[in-house]
Amino acid sequence: RFVMADKMWTYLIHLSTNMWGDPGSHFKLKPYYPEFHTDEAVWRKVIDFLPEQGFNTLLIDVGDAVQYATHPEIAVRGAWSREKLKSELDYIRSKGLTPIPKLNFSACHDAWLGEYGYMICTKKYYQVCADLIGEIAELFDNPAYLHLGLDEEGLECQKDYSVCHIRIGEQWWHDAFFLFDECAKHGMRPWVWADPCWHNPDEYLRRMPRSVLQSNWWYDPMPRGADGVFTDHRPDTYRLLDKAGFDQVLTACSTWSYQFSDKDTLEYASEDLRGSVNFKGVIAAPWQLTTQEDYYTLLDEANRFGLAKKQFFPAE
Repeated sequence: RFVMADKMWTYLIHLSTNMWGDPGSHFKLKPYYPEFHTDEAVWRKVIDFLPEQGFNTLLIDVGDAVQYATHPEIAVRGAWSREKLKSELDYIRSKGLTPIPKLNFSACHDAWLGEYGYMICTKKYYQVCADLIGEIAELFDNPAYLHLGLDEEGLECQKDYSVCHIRIGEQWWHDAFFLFDECAKHGMRPWVWADPCWHNPDEYLRRMPRSVLQSNWWYDPMPRGADGVFTDHRPDTYRLLDKAGFDQVLTACSTWSYQFSDKDTLEYASEDLRGSVNFKGVIAAPWQLTTQEDYYTLLDEANRFGLAKKQFFPAE
């Protein structure tokens, strides 16, 4: 089930906008929106642009932008119906792209869960998570993967929130394994951001199941010494995961802090990971909303990725 025949050249797009902050927070970069905020014309234009840039996978932050049958109370005003989502997924597939759902269950990025985000680690919370995972599997016609997020669950990233929730130690592992098991029930491979590995790599590499697809991320210049060794543990996590036998899809973002991030990441992959059986692709993650205001930024990310892919992986 988890054999990956082709590389996943992936673009991350946001359907939901409530992945940061909460209704009462002072998080100004991406505030909480009680209504559907995605511009459908921009959504289609970006999707149409992706195939010619070499993408074959679309990772969709679904969140609260859909009227779930199991929990319709989660949906923001104007959220897509189940039928509308299915129609858009068919359109995505018609463009040669494989749509993969993302529901971020990090306590830092779960504003989309509404009141259930405040019920973390309770029986009700676990039931809602299980319901949504089962429904997203059905909506996406049994996708091979579900991206669970699970990144940045710390105080630093929640300092401007009105309520902070942080799972640590055994509780974090308990909840991660619960989510992994729910994915497995529906034939989906769990996919996560790998930044928890930065903080306790020995435990992470020992306890994380090899069945979980990893996406470490690094958005700045690759900091290497004269000997080629990374001088920062965060990008070095790519090597740690590869050496430990984890499948991974690397993550770049030229629109966040460093315009050559896509180029550097693909160059690194071509030089250091090309022969690795664990290298499964790269994500372009613009981290901008799907709106007219951000339209050209979204295209810029895709274009920079496409140019770098043609340079370093021309045959794939």
